[in-house]
Amino acid sequence: MKPHLRLLFFLLLFSVHSVAQEPLRLLSWNIQDFGRTKDSSEIRAIAQVVADYDVVAIQEVVAGYGGAQAVARLADQLNRLGERWDYRVSDPTDSPKYKTERYAFLWKTGRVQLRGRPWLAGSLPEAVFREPYLARFRFGEHGLLIANYHARRHDEAPEEEIALLAELPALYPGDCFLLAGDFNRSEEHPVFDALERQGYRPAILGQPTTLKHYCDDRGNYLNHAIDNVYLPGGCLPATRAGVLDLVEDCTRLEEVRRWSDHLPVWVEIAW
Repeated sequence: MKPHLRLLFFLLLFSVHSVAQEPLRLLSWNIQDFGRTKDSSEIRAIAQVVADYDVVAIQEVVAGYGGAQAVARLADQLNRLGERWDYRVSDPTDSPKYKTERYAFLWKTGRVQLRGRPWLAGSLPEAVFREPYLARFRFGEHGLLIANYHARRHDEAPEEEIALLAELPALYPGDCFLLAGDFNRSEEHPVFDALERQGYRPAILGQPTTLKHYCDDRGNYLNHAIDNVYLPGGCLPATRAGVLDLVEDCTRLEEVRRWSDHLPVWVEIAW
């Protein structure tokens, strides 16, 4: 092989290896009433937030047509930022009256491949008001099954249905299964013990993820620690995680609350 071709070959090999070694970045976000009420400027702002991630799980997509439209608008805006994105929106959940919502997944097609068709976990009992939305993704040599979930309201005993979610991993023994979303309960609640006994751990510890209506006298605008990602111990050996503080200063609280009353949570997964 000629010297310049040999150099080009090794540069390409190094480039491919470097890309493969970059961690998978997952973001989960309850975007309040995500539907037609989100105007173009808000969609652009949301796109700027999620654009740095590889897979995005969204909760609280409006069940009506405007919800699916909003996800399509977000995907269109993301595609305008330079990388290719695809998305899927769930059917409306099988929920009691006024509880129905949709979920959405968005992902960078150059980084992640969707395997098969996502589905709502209809096998769970009716006690689960909004059944999770599951999707299989492939990242290099690794597969992930992500369950996207929005629990009942905090005053509706969400622990009753969270306890039932502990049954999900056993239904998919061949998958590396993780659970992301808004649980309306802190990771310290004993209802998560059943998941922890199976080797699951919360990615976020003691960090508030919801926003108050107003800053208090001490400049605090954070409220409850209820959004999280629950990770299996065996198949995901290394992670970083956090909460994206989009506010940072009380002067931005009103603006950010127009996007959502929740902050996004994220994890980086490196095999």
